[in-house]
Amino acid sequence: MQYITHHTMLGVLLAATCTATATAQSRQIPGAEQSRPILFTGGVIHPVTGPVLEQGWMLVEDGQITSLGNGATPRAVRTAIIDLKGQHVYPGLIAADSLLGLTETGDIDVTHDYNEQGSYTPEARAVVAINPDSDIIPVTRASGILTAMVVPSGGRLPGKAALIRLDGWTWEDLAIKPDAGLVIEWPGTDRSGWGRRGGGGSGGSDSGANKNIREIDTFLNEANAWLTARQADPSLPIDSRYAAMAPALRGEQPVFLKASTAGQISTAVAWAKARGLKPVIIGGEEADRVANILVEADVPVIVRGTHRYPVARHEAVDEPHALPARLRDLGVQFCIAPRDRPAHMRNLAHHAATAVANGLTPDEGLRSVTIDAANIIGVGDRLGSLEPGKAATFIVTTGDPLQITTHIERAWIDGREVELDSRQSELRDKYREKYRRQGRIAS
Repeated sequence: MQYITHHTMLGVLLAATCTATATAQSRQIPGAEQSRPILFTGGVIHPVTGPVLEQGWMLVEDGQITSLGNGATPRAVRTAIIDLKGQHVYPGLIAADSLLGLTETGDIDVTHDYNEQGSYTPEARAVVAINPDSDIIPVTRASGILTAMVVPSGGRLPGKAALIRLDGWTWEDLAIKPDAGLVIEWPGTDRSGWGRRGGGGSGGSDSGANKNIREIDTFLNEANAWLTARQADPSLPIDSRYAAMAPALRGEQPVFLKASTAGQISTAVAWAKARGLKPVIIGGEEADRVANILVEADVPVIVRGTHRYPVARHEAVDEPHALPARLRDLGVQFCIAPRDRPAHMRNLAHHAATAVANGLTPDEGLRSVTIDAANIIGVGDRLGSLEPGKAATFIVTTGDPLQITTHIERAWIDGREVELDSRQSELRDKYREKYRRQGRIAS
């Protein structure tokens, strides 16, 4: 007869509880399609790329902004009118680097879909692994983030990034750009030192880094050879790995290079440019040290967070906070993405606010999580600002979204109003009711 100890039973119960939590689906219902034109009036509209409209109005039709202005509103026929009563309107924030939908709980391995087996898996598409019912998506959306780039990790070529809207029934509904670009984890090229916090590859000796770079080169050379052969002979059997790399190798899609140290960034840029690729750096902790290389090569940087330790112990504690301002002064194109993963993506606005407190202007801070992010990931023509012809993806707030006291009141994605409730707000309301009944708080 087999006996189960108290500790064993406790472990089984805890595992069952964690699994149930990890696989739970969000309860929010995706927004309904826009059925008729909507005229928004009475709000303070912040287009980001133009002056603030203090008495602004905005007309939305078929999911797009068709016109906006200041003062007297146009005559509306068969149009729904929404009076925003002095509230503020901003474009939805953009998280340019995330794992949204690819992981739910850090300690539960079965919820991790961001890392394929093998070091070279360029055919792996992050978009098909995204869970549209993730509880983290509504929490993130409630903070004003309506668009995110989902970036796989692990290995050297972990796959293809995807750009998504944060509302939909399926991953197809979420996808804005299913294949946003190829991701490469660039090898570490600097010898490790006290307090060094590398990213985008393993640290180590230069010889080890050179070996890893040669392996990447060899893989890309093989891909180019296969593509050339395939073009000459279409009957050649498909190799899904090489076929997936074709748009990036032809310069039609960006290559997102995860690189943090000065050595990583400089070698990654030189390598990518020599191969005719379109590089974008993700990480960039020491990007200011090689700013001349980035400016000359016209390579943008997705700064991964300002809430982190300095790269080395001898540096000032506010060094990461002022990095965006230093990049601006040096002429480097950049945007800010949250470093927090995965449940704290909602802190994106706070990362930008920290950069504002350390040198950026408020307008630059806002741009770093809206239009600048959109331009860097290749969707500046349809997202990131409020302009005619762009997607009606925006938030209605009580004030500046970079201020911690601001509340996000309502949100629209492609003209569809979306829910801002989440598991967190449901638990908040539950326990507020408990304490209201106990007389501890006013009703």
